[in-house]
Amino acid sequence: MDDGRSAERHLTAPRYLRSSRRAAGIGFRSRRDRCCCRLLLHAHVTAMRLLQWAWLGLTSLAAAADTNTTHESRNILPATFKPPPHFRNINLVRNINLEKSYPRETINVVVENVDAQPQREYYLPFEQGTLGRIGGLEAKDKKEPERTGFTAEIVEVDPYSATEYYKITFPSALPSKEQITLQITYYVLSALEPLPAHIGQLDKQYVLHSFSAYVPSAYTTLKQKTKLKLPTVDVPDVTTLPADLNAEGKEDPQKQGTTFTYGPYGEREAGATQEASVRYEFTRPLTHGKLLERDVEVSHWGGNIATEERHWLTNRAAALKNQFSRVQYQQSAYYNPPTHALKDLRFPLTLGSVDAYFTDDVGNVSTSRFRTNARESNLELKPRYPVFGNWNYSFKVGWNIDLNNYLRHVKGGGSDSYILNVPFFEGPKQAEGVEYERVVTRIILPEGADNVRFQTSVPLVSNTTSLHRTFMDTMGRTTITLTALNVVDEFRDRDLLVTYDLPFSARFTKPLTISAGMLVVFALSWVVGNLDVSIGGKKKTA
Repeated sequence: MDDGRSAERHLTAPRYLRSSRRAAGIGFRSRRDRCCCRLLLHAHVTAMRLLQWAWLGLTSLAAAADTNTTHESRNILPATFKPPPHFRNINLVRNINLEKSYPRETINVVVENVDAQPQREYYLPFEQGTLGRIGGLEAKDKKEPERTGFTAEIVEVDPYSATEYYKITFPSALPSKEQITLQITYYVLSALEPLPAHIGQLDKQYVLHSFSAYVPSAYTTLKQKTKLKLPTVDVPDVTTLPADLNAEGKEDPQKQGTTFTYGPYGEREAGATQEASVRYEFTRPLTHGKLLERDVEVSHWGGNIATEERHWLTNRAAALKNQFSRVQYQQSAYYNPPTHALKDLRFPLTLGSVDAYFTDDVGNVSTSRFRTNARESNLELKPRYPVFGNWNYSFKVGWNIDLNNYLRHVKGGGSDSYILNVPFFEGPKQAEGVEYERVVTRIILPEGADNVRFQTSVPLVSNTTSLHRTFMDTMGRTTITLTALNVVDEFRDRDLLVTYDLPFSARFTKPLTISAGMLVVFALSWVVGNLDVSIGGKKKTA
């Protein structure tokens, strides 16, 4: 960054004008020389000021482009807040699915309003540090799945509090003494811990998952149980609980195939917990996406949608305890044993996708295969190197597809309306699953599009409307930027619906701009061609 002296130096005369007359051998002996010097100095200062004004103008335009920005709303409550005991959990069953690299928890609970007044706010507690890793929390009425209107939002109590809450709001208040059966689903990112943390290149990987045998709740629970669904029967360590805690006098957990059950348990007060953990074999990569950026560029003139995704992945699996051996890796490729390394990625694309490409920080990656036919379009990738535990890999993929597959035209009065239906994100589809810490999706609409609205079932933390300028643009293309946190690959099929208006006159903006640009080029060429740039003037003939 330039300091004040350097900024001041830019506004003074050029060095060739400020140099010593003796050193340069130049003397301003005539009035004409002094006038030329002043003119050059004045022109230099004026040019620098014009550049500064132009830069300020561009900066203000860029700042003014963000015309519609919203962020995740959070309720801030006092540090002494405790959820009022308006409800009671009659029966609660929690299912923890550990078949993928991230746990998926589903809570089915019968809730009764024990207050004298109707209530509609149900609080779900989480430990400090866990709330920031919760993703995709959704609630619905299990008996009436088609019923809509349930909302979930984070409430902030105290940054140093041991407990944080999600507030679930019912579509309508639950009357006194009435019951509702809630189904609450969410995912926990970065929840599996490799144990041991360092293993050999061909060793089995074991991961540890810690949880509470009692479901954390802000209300009294009369009856509950927790079920764990594991991907394997190879479970060397699991927490056992004494039979006197179980309502049926059984020692926990009860095992049935790959399912472990804790409970049922009798009445437990609000906030009751019972630490437990399970360690099981999971020789697969723990693929974690630090960032996924997705651009969807809509072109009415080309009748095309250009999609590009930029991925920053890391493998959270156990690290190698020795150096990587390429020889050992190539030998194991013949019998293809289970491995905790990320070796390939599979992108199921929409039918009709064409012109797929795959590049990384080095350049084009040839270890890819794009297969498309009348039934499917698949992009199969192999990273430049196997991604073992704690290794990173960033890459970029893109493809084109016919606009008619995603866009619907609705004719209006003064302007035409369009409805665009695209996936919020796509990304790889892996058997072990992929979790994303942050997903940023940009929809770049045609130039002149306005009255933009969008709808998606993916929980968002912010949305921004701005302008994106590219080749031969005048005003810039309307762009909406949507950001989501803690997303998993199960959301890759969620649609993003974008509605916008495009005036008829906007269709001629691009050809008029190109025509005007070509006209200016020809005019300048004609002017330059007719300039007399010869050193001496034309000799007069007698």
